[in-house]
Amino acid sequence: MHYQAITDRKIRLAIVGCGRISSNHFGSVEKHGDDLELAAVCDNDPETLRAHVEKYGVKGYLDLEEMLTSEQLDMVVLCTPSGIHPDQAVIAARHKVHVVTEKPMATRWHDGVRMVKACDEAGVRLFVVKQNRRNTTLQLLKRAVDEKRFGKIHMVHLNVFWTRPQSYYDQAKWRGTWEFDGGAFMNQASHYVDLLDWLIGPVDKVQAMMSTTRDIEVEDTGVLNIRWRSGALGSMSVTMLTYPQNLEGSITILGEKGTVRIGGVAVNDIQMWDFDEPRDYDAEIKTANYETTSVYGFGHPLYYKNVVDVMRGRSEAATDGREGLKSLELLIAAYLSARDGKTVSLPLEH
Repeated sequence: MHYQAITDRKIRLAIVGCGRISSNHFGSVEKHGDDLELAAVCDNDPETLRAHVEKYGVKGYLDLEEMLTSEQLDMVVLCTPSGIHPDQAVIAARHKVHVVTEKPMATRWHDGVRMVKACDEAGVRLFVVKQNRRNTTLQLLKRAVDEKRFGKIHMVHLNVFWTRPQSYYDQAKWRGTWEFDGGAFMNQASHYVDLLDWLIGPVDKVQAMMSTTRDIEVEDTGVLNIRWRSGALGSMSVTMLTYPQNLEGSITILGEKGTVRIGGVAVNDIQMWDFDEPRDYDAEIKTANYETTSVYGFGHPLYYKNVVDVMRGRSEAATDGREGLKSLELLIAAYLSARDGKTVSLPLEH
């Protein structure tokens, strides 16, 4: 599909939803101020909207459709509750506006597919934010996997041991709901679910068990067993009940020629990096480790760099809608497995 590159002016965008994650997007737009222009903001809470209009000196809208009709936009950035992303993406596509959506792109499989189709048919791009892929630690790990330094990968394990108290879910009615939020896997740990396919490859089968302790609809704790098409086996343990604070977000890969463990609170600390054959970039593992005060990491500005390069016609999208569907498909397979007590095979649709 051919998209018209924007080369002679700044790319005009609006941020939709000014809640918790939006600050990462506002900050990224400022960092790329030579290429990006914040043209408007949209939020359905008048107080929140007023605060952001005053802070950024742009027009504010309570209604997405009104904003799209009134403003000459190239792109909208969806930082709204996950279950609202599909309808908003479809509306933007209808106005021929490109879409950047936070993760997860949707909470239902058919809604994710609907987003991709709507943007395809309108001839606009759909970007799905997977900023953790840009973290230096994971970039090094991805390079090692792509260069086949592990040989045959035997086993993979991921932990996400974080804490989300009841007060977190009580911040807004949509939190902890199936329709708008999704649970610990879909929301908090979705970047780690993304690593299963991005790093290791296509998944063959998934088994899952989940439980709920908080006063919410969705799971706050769960385990996955995974078999990849390559024959590798793996597992993933996720909980939002860790006492008293976030403990770790980690991935361990055990292969015939290498072992790597990246831990820390958010895969920010390479704790083991051992291969049978050294490479020159092995020296970079010390500088790749970074301290982070946030489980979001520092990937959003780097993610936006790719968005800018794509819109300028200089690069391909790192994570487009189809790439976003891969982790959504895994998530839906896990929920089906937990619900029905069965092993679920991928792909979901043949």
